[in-house]
Amino acid sequence: MAIDAAVEMTEEIAARHGLSAEEYARIVGHLGRAPNITELGIFSVMWSEHCSYKSSRVHLRRFPTTGPRVIQGPGENAGAVDIGGGLAAVFKMESHNHPSFIEPYQGAATGVGGILRDVFTMGARPIASLDSLRFGPLTDPRHRTLLEGVVAGISGYGNCVGVPTVGGELSCHPSFAGNILVNVFTLGIAKSDRLFRGTASGVGNPVIYVGSRTGRDGIHGATMASAEFDDESDQKRPTVQVGDPFTEKLLLEACLELMSKDMIVGIQDMGAAGLTSSSCEMAGRAGTGIELWLDKVPRREPGMTPYELMLSESQERMLIVAKAGRESGVMEMFEKWDLPVAVVGRVTGSGTLRVMDGGRLAAEIPVQALTDDAPVYNRPIERPRDQDERNRFDPSALPQPDDYGRVLRTLLAVPGIAHKGWVVRQYDHMVRTNTVVRPGSDAAVIRIKGTAKGLALSVDCNSRYCFLDPRLGGALAVAEAARNISCSGATPLAVTDCLNFGSPERPETMWQFSEAVDGISEACAALGTPVVSGNVSFYNETNGAGIYPTPMIAMVGLLEDVNKRAQQGFTKEGDAILLLGETPGRLGGSEYLASIHGLETGAPPSLDLDLEKRVQAACREAIQEGLASAAHDASDGGLAVALAESCLSGPRPIGALVDLPNPGGSRADEVLFGEAASRIILSVPEGRVADVEAVARRNEAPIARIGTVGGEKLEIAVGGRGLVSEDVAGLNGAWRNALALQLGVSG
Repeated sequence: MAIDAAVEMTEEIAARHGLSAEEYARIVGHLGRAPNITELGIFSVMWSEHCSYKSSRVHLRRFPTTGPRVIQGPGENAGAVDIGGGLAAVFKMESHNHPSFIEPYQGAATGVGGILRDVFTMGARPIASLDSLRFGPLTDPRHRTLLEGVVAGISGYGNCVGVPTVGGELSCHPSFAGNILVNVFTLGIAKSDRLFRGTASGVGNPVIYVGSRTGRDGIHGATMASAEFDDESDQKRPTVQVGDPFTEKLLLEACLELMSKDMIVGIQDMGAAGLTSSSCEMAGRAGTGIELWLDKVPRREPGMTPYELMLSESQERMLIVAKAGRESGVMEMFEKWDLPVAVVGRVTGSGTLRVMDGGRLAAEIPVQALTDDAPVYNRPIERPRDQDERNRFDPSALPQPDDYGRVLRTLLAVPGIAHKGWVVRQYDHMVRTNTVVRPGSDAAVIRIKGTAKGLALSVDCNSRYCFLDPRLGGALAVAEAARNISCSGATPLAVTDCLNFGSPERPETMWQFSEAVDGISEACAALGTPVVSGNVSFYNETNGAGIYPTPMIAMVGLLEDVNKRAQQGFTKEGDAILLLGETPGRLGGSEYLASIHGLETGAPPSLDLDLEKRVQAACREAIQEGLASAAHDASDGGLAVALAESCLSGPRPIGALVDLPNPGGSRADEVLFGEAASRIILSVPEGRVADVEAVARRNEAPIARIGTVGGEKLEIAVGGRGLVSEDVAGLNGAWRNALALQLGVSG
């Protein structure tokens, strides 16, 4: 049967599909002939950066991915770790950066839908989501609109499906003016012996399509996500998918019900590259072939070509390989849920993807050419020539503030530090009634119903640190995510990541990427938190200007007893305030240096991973023994900001009287606003201070008493010299209202 060759292929047409001349030559070599337009489209999406990881794969192999609790590592729809009691936590983080920049509501909404499907495809019921967002300065009206649209998209989709968004982070910086970041994480719970994989095994088994009908939305979405932007990027709106959360909810419930039966051998979300990627990846994992019958595919638009059907990224669709003879049961299940369903193919032993359109052969490609044999590049790496200059900083030339209280108020209004109430109020974070620590603490905590257990969730990355030192910045992101988990009382288990960078075709970007991977690897290995899933997002640049490198880290931790948990806000008058870790911090790379002095220079805080482990272990032990009333990580803005957040995050604003030690005679602004790793503020009942100090000694963690909770003011001295005296009511207003004021919306 002849392959359709109605359009003569050229290198120019291949280039318009994002394929280089060398890649086009490889395609001809794999096929032994020129491809037709459908085959070229299939290669273009499967060999895109988004699907093939062709520039990152050689580096990602350095991640630690195994451990005693790891059930499923990278390579599947999501990672999974054993949490005991026959249960697994299943989780992953993904990016939807480019679509959200072009169409913020639908881009963010479909990002949520896609990560939900990645999790329930594994047989896990999603119970919580986080998001991590980056925008340009909110003085730019476009970015205010983008932020409002993205938050509305996340809330609109997640709220309708009934999965709570329980936390996250938000930051604004000029480097994201041309490319925003929208990273979304979802966690689900499954039986550890009932996880499902995306595999097309069993020659002769039927291939079944279920979910929304296929339309023309999202065609070449994966290719669009694998290219940098330019002044014409707004014209790419047709490549952004349109989501339907109500169909997603039906699909979720139908799939989970189906998985409780003995009917299927594999299941995969039709995400990026749609029907193409799901069929190829399932066959590739099983070492089989697959034949598709496009005339059977449910569609919502007439006259769709094989090219369009294979490349559409219409949302809320799944591909299932059922056991032979169980087709009718699968069909009946989805028909009961009022979802379109059809048998659209079969598993073969040919090792090829064979696409039929009625009686015509539309495409025939070796599966391995699309998966394992896709290009892998070890791209050139070059340290930026100005890297040393970025790290030069002499604090002695920096003027000291004349009003430290005003500096504190200014920092509390920075979008990355300011209270996220305007965002959080749009999310239903209590649906399913599992949320026991709500958004606003270092980590969210979710109970696992039917058990005593809880899971703590955190997401972190300081993009400025990664710009100044990507290796150290990557390690610091892991350390802070773990520290936030430990501040809840939970034990960090594992990591999923979302690695956001500029163009991999720039040697300086690949140096940043490689360095960040090494930093993440070192920290994960030291802290015992393997990487079990993740995502790489390259080409986050516009007209040659790339984002600051942002290797986002999401971490999951386990509480054996969810009642033994802590939050960050002070709650009890008279509690002693203790500091685990050491003072002072460092001004290089700090929020203080950037927001007050307009400088982004110097070296980020150093990281002693052994000290980090000891400080976190002491914090967890103090919480588990019921000794600590509150625990809070000191990060952006230093100790002064962390103390203010502790005063403002509880059930009501409460003051504190603090005297920070300064044995080395450091600058006052360095002690107050300098940043450092491995520091945790504890609030402890007066009668338990000695017990906490004993815990710190057992763990060889530095500890010092620095103050007392209480009063109407936050008063901070440095070495006995009073520098900050602010009414907590005023600080609270500045902190809670800052984001809404900058957006020009009601709080």
